Amino acid sequence: MTVVIIGAGIGGLTFALRLHHEGIDCTVHEQGEQIGELGVGINALPHAVKELDALGLLEQLDEVGIRTRELFYTHRLGHEILRKPCGLDAGFALPQFSLHRGRLQGVLLRAVRERLGEGAVRTGHRLTGFEQDSGGVLARFVDRQDRALAPVRGDVLVAADGIHSTVRSILFPAEGPPRWNGVTMWRGATEWPEFGTGASMIIAGGTAAKLVVYPIAPGRTAGTKLTNWAICVQTGRAGDPPPSRQDWSRPADPAELAGHVGLFRMPPVDHAGLVAATEECFEFPMCDRDPLPYWSVGRVTLLGDAAHPMYPMGSNGAGQAILDATSLSGHLARHDDPADALRAYQEDRLAATADVVTRNRTGGPENVIDEVERRAPQGFSRIEDVIDRATLEAVVSGYAQASGFSQQQVNDR
Repeated sequence: MTVVIIGAGIGGLTFALRLHHEGIDCTVHEQGEQIGELGVGINALPHAVKELDALGLLEQLDEVGIRTRELFYTHRLGHEILRKPCGLDAGFALPQFSLHRGRLQGVLLRAVRERLGEGAVRTGHRLTGFEQDSGGVLARFVDRQDRALAPVRGDVLVAADGIHSTVRSILFPAEGPPRWNGVTMWRGATEWPEFGTGASMIIAGGTAAKLVVYPIAPGRTAGTKLTNWAICVQTGRAGDPPPSRQDWSRPADPAELAGHVGLFRMPPVDHAGLVAATEECFEFPMCDRDPLPYWSVGRVTLLGDAAHPMYPMGSNGAGQAILDATSLSGHLARHDDPADALRAYQEDRLAATADVVTRNRTGGPENVIDEVERRAPQGFSRIEDVIDRATLEAVVSGYAQASGFSQQQVNDR
């Protein structure tokens, strides 16, 4: 069997490694001429780290990331709502990692090239269409100048080409653009004095105004970390057309960002200084898409953001793509008929990811902050006077269970 993978992001590269692990041949086709280490911070929760560890990548993750130890949910004005241990500190068998998205992609890319060969990843290949028959799929590509490249034939075509997936647009031509929830996100990372344990993460504020800060790599000087921050503010109405294309590398307008920094208080971190010290900031509208009725058509299917783009709540986007990769590679290894394998993968993952997409639209686990701010918009002295801790814990644990990363689910898998 040979699999044609569209997209060399986290999902596509993890899938290539999983296929190699299962003894299945594949090639990865990326439209960019170069695969740069784009983006800023993401989190890999223990359920995703478990799959990467099975590929022998734990040591490489330690080289580029931070083992997250604790997470604080706080009011926009800085009052602590809930403190949660993370990873090993929470009793998981494997750590949680905070790391630079591009560096994680780099780890995966190097592993693919080392294990599958340099020719396994073909850059400058933009998919324009495909044809399938009972014996396989023929994928057609052009280069950067729109010149036709040699078509590629495989037994299966898997689209891991993101929220703007070409394959998804072919399968669902009437779907239209991504759905914007009215929130604009500004992001950046720079070296900054460490805070808390040096491996702490803070989420301050709910859907209307949120600030997130956490370290993603060791700093170059003692006592510092490469520190990621994100500011999310409701700047439009949910359902409005996105004001710009969602793009990891779209530069931010510093003047527009500066007007939102004062919305927050974060006592452990001088967040205003952190933002001001960041040389390169990015912005993009927070978008997702409605869950699909199906992903697989014959020998073609979707994976990761191409299948289920979701709002970045609960540190789950990359994790769900990694779980997709494990599921699909396993079904391809177990089924003689590729179409049967793709249907089994869809049955395994479609409903589960649709639930996460829907939960993230209402705030995911961070809904605990929205509820507290609704009850106490100006803050509080004691969280017990606002809401009982059992209710807070239920929101967070319920999301973890639905997303497949509760402690029991991960340790028993």
